[in-house]
Amino acid sequence: MRQVPEMSDTTTATPAPAAPAPAGVLTARARRRVPELAGLVIVLLALCAFFALSSPYFLNKDNLVNVLAAVAVTGIVAAPGTLLLVAGHLDLSVGSAAAFCGAVLAVRARDASLAEGIALAIMAGVAIGMLNGFVTTVVGVSSLITTIGTLAIFRGLTQVLTDGQTVNVADFNGLGNARPLFDVPLPVFLFAGVMVLFWLLMRFTTYGRSMYAIGANPVAARLVGIRGRGAVFAAFALTGACVALAGLVIASQVGSATPQAASGLEISVITAIVLGGASLTGGRGTVVGTVLGLLIIGVLNNGLVLLDVGSFWQDVARGSLLVLAVSFDRLRARFDSSN
Repeated sequence: MRQVPEMSDTTTATPAPAAPAPAGVLTARARRRVPELAGLVIVLLALCAFFALSSPYFLNKDNLVNVLAAVAVTGIVAAPGTLLLVAGHLDLSVGSAAAFCGAVLAVRARDASLAEGIALAIMAGVAIGMLNGFVTTVVGVSSLITTIGTLAIFRGLTQVLTDGQTVNVADFNGLGNARPLFDVPLPVFLFAGVMVLFWLLMRFTTYGRSMYAIGANPVAARLVGIRGRGAVFAAFALTGACVALAGLVIASQVGSATPQAASGLEISVITAIVLGGASLTGGRGTVVGTVLGLLIIGVLNNGLVLLDVGSFWQDVARGSLLVLAVSFDRLRARFDSSN
């Protein structure tokens, strides 16, 4: 990481040379983006070709819709997760937080009304995100440790709230199962909408560009006037809102809330983001890359099911994909630093 020169009292224009730093980072990232995304497209097409030749059902329209539906919930959470990782932060509590939001919905809908349950679930998701953001940015605990802690906290609170039992949700199947257009499930459209929103946010807004600067060089970002703590706190709050939406979709799909809902969601999210080209150290990543990573994971999972590969081996394949994605990220970081 480039060192930022010391400021002195006799130098009046010191901040001016620091301003191009984030732009330089973005320019270098733009040069790398094309080959990285091209590689992901090639991998995705190769997987599609392999499974299409291996199974006559893979290219069936219904099966392709199933692939999109299978990655929709993960994608809703991976969009803000990309924004966080670009700034150098992780949220490992998304699975337990989604389960907790679903439990809040189910319990409140049972005891009061469905509308109150939905409202409280959304508020709970945002509150969880704000809690993670507060501990990370104000208290100063790393986001990794913070969200590992809240992962355990909210999984336990979900157990307490539901008394360890499945709680049914009546008259709430539309969000997760409706097919408004082209016989495509509504969660796919929600996934697409969230992805487009965060693509616009990260590509065309000052806030989105500032997150790249924070992840690439937080000292330089602070010198040019970027308020890193506030930006990261807002990203955690946005993540909480999307996690609440994911929890509502899951509860709607199955018609109930369970203490073990969304287990492993955080692993799927991180795998997709890192596979899509984001760096664990921050400063690099795109929503388009995350979408390609999600599609690679979805095609792989779907293809393994069509080939009748056992569920245990599917877990092995998903875990191996995560290890390979992280390993590739570290090798790429070493290569970049050597240049």
